[in-house]
Amino acid sequence: MSLDLTAKYGNLTLKSPVIVGACPLTAEELIRVAMVSAGAGAIVLPSLFEEQVILWNDRAGHNATSLSPHDESVLARARRMRVDTACADAESYLRLVERASSQVAIPVIASLNGECAGNWLDFAEELQAAGADAIELYIRNPLPSEYADPRDVEDSIVDTATKFHEKTTIPLFLKLDRSFTSLSHLARRLLPNVQGLVLFGRSPVIDIGLDSFHLTTSWGLTESGSILNSLESIMRVRAYCPDMDLAANGGIGSSSDLIKVLLAGANVAMVTSAIYRDGPTAIGTLIEGLIQFMERHRMQSLEELSAKRPAMFDCDQDRLDYIKSVSSKLDSGQVREGQHVTECDRWGHPRAPR
Repeated sequence: MSLDLTAKYGNLTLKSPVIVGACPLTAEELIRVAMVSAGAGAIVLPSLFEEQVILWNDRAGHNATSLSPHDESVLARARRMRVDTACADAESYLRLVERASSQVAIPVIASLNGECAGNWLDFAEELQAAGADAIELYIRNPLPSEYADPRDVEDSIVDTATKFHEKTTIPLFLKLDRSFTSLSHLARRLLPNVQGLVLFGRSPVIDIGLDSFHLTTSWGLTESGSILNSLESIMRVRAYCPDMDLAANGGIGSSSDLIKVLLAGANVAMVTSAIYRDGPTAIGTLIEGLIQFMERHRMQSLEELSAKRPAMFDCDQDRLDYIKSVSSKLDSGQVREGQHVTECDRWGHPRAPR
């Protein structure tokens, strides 16, 4: 049986639903070639950061009259502190976009990462001119002290998307955090200026040193299967805003993970940690598992797979399941390896350790 794994993401047509997420690996020419050979549908280049663009604007003389107080603060920080990034500066990033887009026959998506919307986002025009097929934008949510109302955060994102749409003709994909009151309603507001949402962006893990009393951060690979934490959000956005394309991101490490996000409503799946663990061949492993699943269920295309998407729980059943889950005691068979469970008597009172 000949299978059609063609996926649509924005107005991009992909040969498979597996996209390599933004990471330093996609800056390496030989690795990009291996990713394409393994079956990747698209590649997201490493992030170019707000600081690098504002420095580029400053060198080009674009900042003379357009610097906001925030921009001035970022520029001062960028001059004072040097951080190692996959691309040394914005000029290098434009050359990377040009090389990658001419080298591979699949879509190349540029990535912009910042703290605040501003004039630095005009750099999107440069990325389009350099050959980017689309742009993925990740704006970290500001601190609560920087806005008066949660609605201000959403308004800023919607306004940013509108300005992007006015300046570029390539698709814009927004990477969002989990911390929105209703992603489904925000998705509706972002149409038609945004062609896809990436659910979700990752943040480093924050810890507190008990000896130093200082904050520390760590950034590791996501565990295979942790994408399950996103399935409900994907299903809710898909149900309420079916016209918005979705990319599942974070914790897709097996073909089962890939199949589940597609059944939940994602158009594509972004993979990074699995490639760090197993190399570009991880892409082929995911796709092979998807093919075997489709053949077992006599499906010939991803459209047929999407037709099998389960419906959301109705409100009554959802509430009953919730009440049952938080009211039931766990037994040892329900606890994963490495977790501790307190042994209780039949009334739920903890027993003394044996």
